[in-house]
Amino acid sequence: QVQLVESGGGLVQPGGSLSLSCAASGIIDSISDMGWYRQAPGEQRELVSTITRGGNINYADSVKGRFTISRDNAKNTVYLQMNSLKPEDTAVYYCNAIMRFPPRQYWGQGTQVTVSS
Repeated sequence: QVQLVESGGGLVQPGGSLSLSCAASGIIDSISDMGWYRQAPGEQRELVSTITRGGNINYADSVKGRFTISRDNAKNTVYLQMNSLKPEDTAVYYCNAIMRFPPRQYWGQGTQVTVSS
């Protein structure tokens, strides 16, 4: 049983920055991938970025060059540094974690990011 808790969301103006974090707790049996997804009102949840335990990183094209994902395996925590934010980045950002044995995944409750003038 794993719980994921996101933090760091808020309101920023276009061009600003925010840092998100997600800490996993509970019964953890080898966390594999961790990542961030987002969902804007009326839209489907979409991938933002993922990072494997070994540090292999993927980004959505829409955030590439602006966002940076990282993780601290000892703390079971994944981070997302968001720079040069755009209004289009406004969404609820959800943390995701994948476990290897047995295969399963978990979701956080989400944190709101609003980019507006």
